[in-house]
Amino acid sequence: MNKAYKEILSLMNEYCYSIDKGDVQGFAELFANGSFGVLGSDDGIMTGKDEVLAYLSRVIMYDGKPNTKHCLTNVQIDIDEDAGKATAQSYVTVIQAVPPDFPLQAIFSGHYYDNFALVEGEWRFRTREISPDLVGDLSVHLAEAL
Repeated sequence: MNKAYKEILSLMNEYCYSIDKGDVQGFAELFANGSFGVLGSDDGIMTGKDEVLAYLSRVIMYDGKPNTKHCLTNVQIDIDEDAGKATAQSYVTVIQAVPPDFPLQAIFSGHYYDNFALVEGEWRFRTREISPDLVGDLSVHLAEAL
């Protein structure tokens, strides 16, 4: 596994870690020079840190955390180091529990489509498109459902 691959995989994982621990500032910073959006959503595309932070205000927190785990699988990364660009795709399954009334369950399963760029020696998100393939009960996750 080469250095670029490791750095991009780490960035993809940081997306999951930051939101699951309730670090909305760190999560939004991942898109300081990029954008993300849920395909088919009325929300459109969020670009830059401020728009991402505004979107995250919809996430319901429990003692500072959303009580979720974002699990990435089937990760595929394609890198063009000469051009300083990369693409990736992966599956995501989000599980959540809010005891005692909301037992552990999958609330979302989808597909991430990512574009990255090498900016000042660091890989960064350019875009993340999220395909909501299977959507469960989001009532304790988002103030407004997808």
